[in-house]
Amino acid sequence: MSPVQRRRLMFVILAVVAAAVALSLTAMALQRNVAYLYTPAEVLAGKVAPDARFRLGGMVAKDSFRREPGALNAHFQVTDGDGELPVSYDRILPDLFREGQAVVATGRMVDGVFVAEDVLAKHDETYMPKELADKMGLAHDKHQVPAPAATDAP
Repeated sequence: MSPVQRRRLMFVILAVVAAAVALSLTAMALQRNVAYLYTPAEVLAGKVAPDARFRLGGMVAKDSFRREPGALNAHFQVTDGDGELPVSYDRILPDLFREGQAVVATGRMVDGVFVAEDVLAKHDETYMPKELADKMGLAHDKHQVPAPAATDAP
């Protein structure tokens, strides 16, 4: 093999090794940042690996929100109708956050409590992420008009 061929072969081998290292690092970074969406019922059923980072989606349960006096620490329950999971969050909540509204929180389970790193609230009365609506069994048609409530008047 001539010196020129040897140099070209080394260049090709280095290029392949560099591409493999770059691809491996990219795959590891993407895998670390992936957070799957689960409902409280799925979490309580054990479908989430211990210490896994994931997104929790559902509705903020009525009469479950409380904040520690003089602190940002907030505690509330997230429900999907089949299960309810306690959530703890120590940052400023979004302006649209309130009980009875859809919420998606990212974090981990710690001693039976979901410790959220980030909380997102829905942005208007008709929006709910499609994958959350599908998991909760809700219709995902923002133009659907709810049936009128029954009244006692004749």
